[in-house]
Amino acid sequence: MSKQRIFSGIQPSGNLHLGNYLGAIKNWVKLQNDFDSIFCVVDLHAITVPQDPEKIRKKIIEVAKIYLACGIDPKKSAIFIQSHVPEHAELCWILNTLVKISELERMTQFKDKSAKNKEGVGMGLFDYPVLMAADILLYDTQVVPVGEDQLQHIEITRTLANRFNKKFGETFVIPEPFITREGMRIMGLDDPAKKMSKSAESEYNYIALTDSEEAVRRKIKKAVTDSGTEIKYTDDPPRVDEASPRVEAGKPALKNLINIYSLLSDKKPQEIEELYAGKGYAEFKEGLAEVVVDFLRPFQEKYNALTDEEVLKILQAGAEKVRPLARKKLEEVKKKVGFIL
Repeated sequence: MSKQRIFSGIQPSGNLHLGNYLGAIKNWVKLQNDFDSIFCVVDLHAITVPQDPEKIRKKIIEVAKIYLACGIDPKKSAIFIQSHVPEHAELCWILNTLVKISELERMTQFKDKSAKNKEGVGMGLFDYPVLMAADILLYDTQVVPVGEDQLQHIEITRTLANRFNKKFGETFVIPEPFITREGMRIMGLDDPAKKMSKSAESEYNYIALTDSEEAVRRKIKKAVTDSGTEIKYTDDPPRVDEASPRVEAGKPALKNLINIYSLLSDKKPQEIEELYAGKGYAEFKEGLAEVVVDFLRPFQEKYNALTDEEVLKILQAGAEKVRPLARKKLEEVKKKVGFIL
């Protein structure tokens, strides 16, 4: 029996951080051993907001280096640049004829990003979920490793696949999301109510995978904690007071830090509680900083050893590997909608 196929990707923008690793890339590394794996640097998605051309070129290579340094193996997985396979954009256009404006208007990420300046938001950001659907459906993807914030986009992907299949006959595989409980949402160090973000205004929101040891220790030392001093892991869902953005239930800031510690050290939260029983936040943060530094040190050694030239060759080889899959699927779609090939 052939392996199931997974597809996922990250935009070449901002600074990739521990949240990106723990919520996505760490899963990819494990999954590549059991799945037919396709991982993309999604540069078409990146330009849905303004980008500096020189910076995005550098970021594309940087993201690919991070994939490789984290353990994505080009012998097991196809790694490529989205814009090197034009079928992504072409399938997106066809799917655009099936999606409803009202469906895209309901997308939470679009509403959040356009809330402050709707008149200044481009069509690309509005259409982002349809391009993501094209990315996934182009390769008969069965499993999509995603963060919790992308679940809505997976649902519209499934909707469009079903809609196309119903109208033109069985064509697309209906994908399923894959999420790990602890890694699905790593929150900001400066605000446990908001997700760790590579586009955050403050550098104290995240720990970048390329941060120096000094930066890591400084950021963890300044990380927000909850009231009290006991190192206790709470599984209570955060409850937000409607009159205030303050999170009230449990210890969400400490829970987030313990999740990071747990996922990087392979220790269960309960083991971490026992390790720091009778100790305070300062000692816990020192321990967490050591765990993060110990993880980043070998990663950064691998990252720095990679040259732009060898990474570009890997990306080109990955594109060559997936192009026949993309071409075959798009030809099938074109025939069914009535195009002459």
